[in-house]
Amino acid sequence: QVQPVESGGGSVQAGGSLRLSCAASRYTYSSNSIGWFRQAPGKEREGVAAIYTGSGITYYADSVKGRFTISQDNAKNTVYLQMNSLKPEDTALYYCAAGGIGLSRRTYKNWGQGTQVTVSS
Repeated sequence: QVQPVESGGGSVQAGGSLRLSCAASRYTYSSNSIGWFRQAPGKEREGVAAIYTGSGITYYADSVKGRFTISQDNAKNTVYLQMNSLKPEDTALYYCAAGGIGLSRRTYKNWGQGTQVTVSS
């Protein structure tokens, strides 16, 4: 299976914004849901947001509700994660994953390589 490809990470100051992109093959894009996960040093990988590309139903972790927005572009087979009001605790390696269920990390089998997000205070 073709891995999804993340882009858009970078370094910003607290309060800033970034938009991450996850580009997938047509098959990967259509397989159940696409999720964003993150992993900070010394911590477990955690779910951030997910979207069922067929229905548009979205899920968010409590820690990002009201600040992050997940969206999709069916013409480009791409899912975006708009991150606003970023905090230093959002610093992590962000992964896109496809074919799973909501924010259930263990249900995802197809993972991208990750993109680094660093938020300075």
